[in-house]
Amino acid sequence: MATVRIPTPLRTLTGGADEVSADGATVRALIDALEQKHPGLRDRLLDEKGVRRFVNIYLGEEDIRFLDGLDTAVKADDQLSVVPAIAGG
Repeated sequence: MATVRIPTPLRTLTGGADEVSADGATVRALIDALEQKHPGLRDRLLDEKGVRRFVNIYLGEEDIRFLDGLDTAVKADDQLSVVPAIAGG
């Protein structure tokens, strides 16, 4: 199972857990599996175009937008991090 680090604003959907585990061959499949365990999570991460504009998903240290996006392959021991984008000025 891959481990997914959950940011504080989304922990209400994971019962307060900062890390959750799920199986999936791709990031998309992993998010679908997380949705089964934690309903509402997918809608917070994805929209009709893919990953929401103000959400970043990292596989290890790499932003999946620079890999294969939602089709990025995930191995059982991988760690994904969901990171809300921070806007500032």
